Amino acid sequence: MDLLEDYPLQRLNTFGLPARARYYVEAHSVDELTEALAYAGARNHPVLLLGGGSNVVLTRDHPGLVLRVALKGVELLEDTPDHCLLRAAAGEDWHSLVQSCLQNNYFGLENLSLIPGTVGAAPIQNIGACGVEIRDRLDSLEALDRSTRKLVRFSNQECGFSYRSSLFKEALRDQYILTSVTLKLDKIPAPVTSYGSVERELEAMGVTEVTPNDVSQAVCRLRRRRLPDPAVLGNAGSFFKNPHVQNETFEELKSRYEDLVAFPETDEGVKLAAGWMIDRMGWKGFRSGAAGVHTEHALVLVNYGGATAEEVLKLARDIQHSVKGAFGVELEIEPRIY
Repeated sequence: MDLLEDYPLQRLNTFGLPARARYYVEAHSVDELTEALAYAGARNHPVLLLGGGSNVVLTRDHPGLVLRVALKGVELLEDTPDHCLLRAAAGEDWHSLVQSCLQNNYFGLENLSLIPGTVGAAPIQNIGACGVEIRDRLDSLEALDRSTRKLVRFSNQECGFSYRSSLFKEALRDQYILTSVTLKLDKIPAPVTSYGSVERELEAMGVTEVTPNDVSQAVCRLRRRRLPDPAVLGNAGSFFKNPHVQNETFEELKSRYEDLVAFPETDEGVKLAAGWMIDRMGWKGFRSGAAGVHTEHALVLVNYGGATAEEVLKLARDIQHSVKGAFGVELEIEPRIY
């Protein structure tokens, strides 16, 4: 275990916020994970886990151990004529895994192309885009129990998936470290193209017979056009979740805002487009100091260079207050605040 002291974290979070770790370890195996946990436990150091750093807002220096999960490896567990089971280690880059699957004719992840972060972080927040979520493809996962230091297998059903969440983000938060994810992927193409913007992008590309690679390319084009590259402009992707409301609330809002954007979710309710509401309140392109709202996507807060966590969170609170006042809806912050 290579233990580093007073380690800078600015390059390890995609928002590019300044913070330092009293101690820092990159774990490349389960043994290194357990060793790092034992070290921190013996000294009563709080432990902060980092993967790709794409879904966190670091508000201060960390007084204990920052543990970066860097386990690598992809293994084919089962291969049949119509599907395969693929196990990927938690430290693998998510988008690279998606592209590798497409190259090997393993289908089902193409709608999740270009989502930043690592494989291990994906189930925690149940990443989703363009009509697909990881829970649609997850067979099972393995996680290290932080108290017993033993590996535990969770089936899809045991993960408690919900919209942009799971048990590992809620009831089991900070109790496990995900070490690998097993995905069930198709060998026979069945592209999901029902999402409106994907359909329109495929049309613009002149695609008539859609393949999974076409879907991936369309999704990448959409994301690159609408979302800033964290390497160029610091951000944590979508900063707020799309809120769920009952049908009665939706109808009342629709009577006041004819162009209100919503997505069917259940028989009883819908998800409102948080980005639309933020844009409707005039926040798109707003800037306060070095923090701002992206000019192309109102759901994305950005760091123009030198922003502090205080600036970012004040902007987020102001947006929440504005939307609450106009629509009576609470916007929930999606990234984890540390």
